[in-house]
Amino acid sequence: MSRTAPYGTWPSQLTPELLVAGAKGLSELQIDGDRVCWLESRPSEAGRQAIMQRDAAGRITELTPPAANARTRVHEYGGGSYLAAAGVVWFTDHTDQRIHRLQPGAVDGTPGPARPISPAPIEPAALRYTELQLSPDGRWIVCVRERHDGPTADDVHNEIVVLPADGAGDDEVRVLCRGRDFYAAPRLHPDGTSLAFIAWDHPNMPWDDTELVVCDVREDGDGLLQASEPRSIAGGSGAGESLLAPAWSPDGVLHVISDRSGWWNLHRVDDDGLHNLAEVAVELGAPHWQFGASLYGFLDDGRIVVIATEQAVSRPSVLDPVAGTVAPLPVPHTSVRALATRGNAVLYLGGSPTHPDALIHLDVAAAADAGAGAEGDGEAWEELYVSRELPVDATWLSQPEAISFPTSDGMVAHAWLHRPRNPEVGGPADERPPLIVTTHGGPTGHVAPRVELGIAYWTSRGFAVVDVNYRGSTGFGRAYRNALRGTWGAYDVDDCVAVVEALADRDEIDADRAVIRGGSAGGFTTLAALTFRDTFAGGASYYGVGDLGALAEETHKFESRYLDGLVGPYPDAEALYRERSPVHHAEQLSCPIILLQGMLDKVVPPAQAEDMIAAMTERGIPYAYVTFDDEDHGFRKAENVVRALEAELSFYAQLFGLAIADDIEPVEVVGLDR
Repeated sequence: MSRTAPYGTWPSQLTPELLVAGAKGLSELQIDGDRVCWLESRPSEAGRQAIMQRDAAGRITELTPPAANARTRVHEYGGGSYLAAAGVVWFTDHTDQRIHRLQPGAVDGTPGPARPISPAPIEPAALRYTELQLSPDGRWIVCVRERHDGPTADDVHNEIVVLPADGAGDDEVRVLCRGRDFYAAPRLHPDGTSLAFIAWDHPNMPWDDTELVVCDVREDGDGLLQASEPRSIAGGSGAGESLLAPAWSPDGVLHVISDRSGWWNLHRVDDDGLHNLAEVAVELGAPHWQFGASLYGFLDDGRIVVIATEQAVSRPSVLDPVAGTVAPLPVPHTSVRALATRGNAVLYLGGSPTHPDALIHLDVAAAADAGAGAEGDGEAWEELYVSRELPVDATWLSQPEAISFPTSDGMVAHAWLHRPRNPEVGGPADERPPLIVTTHGGPTGHVAPRVELGIAYWTSRGFAVVDVNYRGSTGFGRAYRNALRGTWGAYDVDDCVAVVEALADRDEIDADRAVIRGGSAGGFTTLAALTFRDTFAGGASYYGVGDLGALAEETHKFESRYLDGLVGPYPDAEALYRERSPVHHAEQLSCPIILLQGMLDKVVPPAQAEDMIAAMTERGIPYAYVTFDDEDHGFRKAENVVRALEAELSFYAQLFGLAIADDIEPVEVVGLDR
């Protein structure tokens, strides 16, 4: 460290352009014979999702043609966009939402042609598909279909369907199961005679109350698949049990994750019901926001590899069903999102605060021989493909520190603290850094310790950042998750205020320069904290909710009853919705806000931001409004991510009078006198 400079003004090598350059998101891991496949999202290509393959020789190629985008819009959040099986690939293309069969490419790795095998809808993208499964005989694709018969949430219908895998007669789509509001994770028995799936109905979300269902499957006289009447295996009684991720073991035994113990644990389905294979106070599941989750896999030796999440740290672990234990594997990765097994090895997608997300191969037997150390020695695991190289030296990255702190009603909340870090500049001894409180989306989700260049962007400029896992977050058990039921807009806000107070009491930050930022549900928490509390000097809302009543009336089907649990039944609790909606209480707001909004957003429509701006304008509250005509819910294009970050930095610089080192175009803050 060669010099000092005021916090928030430090020059940083981590520019917005470096942050997105070469960045790739990895998801939806699948194993097909000797090859491994995954999805790769690319901000440099407008967020296009490509299907990637690593073959037995270690060659990595893209399978999708350049114009293809493997991204489904079922539930709007998508996931489960492709299937790699029997040497073939099927995927849902974002443009038309039809299933396409990808022909094998040339020997040189050039992607082959893709042709649609599902019927063209009457209206564009009105028939959407996800969770594709190939029947054991290779003849059929079984999947979830979302049918849009009109513009409202009531016009959307979900069902499980089957169609020919070879595309012979693209109009031969038969409904196997219908009548429930939602379906997920259809899984065929290895012999093809049974189909297991998860179903649930409004007003439940999949982390509230779901049902494990099985039906028999056979061919009718015309040689077409049909299903018997479904029979309930577990859940669905209204007792509040979340079941997810059913899977058949190689020998045909059904397994499912249930939180009936208070934690998402893995269960075997026996004749007398569910048997918990290892009753642990650890989460082996994750909230169903997207389809295509791969949370556990079976080893040849009878053990099961799981993703074990404890205190928001997710590690690959081995579940021994005989001993009833779950033990972490000796690897450094703390944010694991998907895994698949082959033999006695596991492949997974994960990272850590020092390792960017990667595709990792782990020999479980070799890992056991290496010992149980949390870091491992690297001999048992190997990075096969890395999402990106770090654009700066690791000394520019602030390492997250787990903190817990007291909050309202005698409870405790959790967060990750990232201190300012810059190898070339430090802050004055008599100054404390400004604080950015970050609120995750969902709100049913959590933040994990991993390489977060978006956070390093701020910490390398001299800001402290605290990433809050407020009450309602996952990764801490059902009781913590359910603490936000009926209290959204209260407990989450309390926790964001409490963490500022805790850090100020420790003399870690300048409490007069605390701001709050968040997207989607985190944007609501941000707006609520700015409106109903006086803790923050300003904030940034990315596609955030300002009017809960409007959200309940206008949002898409999947989340159309989400607020029943978070706030109260609508419209019966309309008064409470209004009470907690920032847009209706602008008279309590006294600090500037920057709002950033995608104009194609169907989850949180632009009207939410525009109504908030109208209320602020009426009260004379300063604001900045940055819109993106080509984005929906979440910014995927590299140039838009750059523009958003620069606008937010400019906003904070104007708010606090910071002479920032970055040469960026100032964002217009309407009504700010500084």
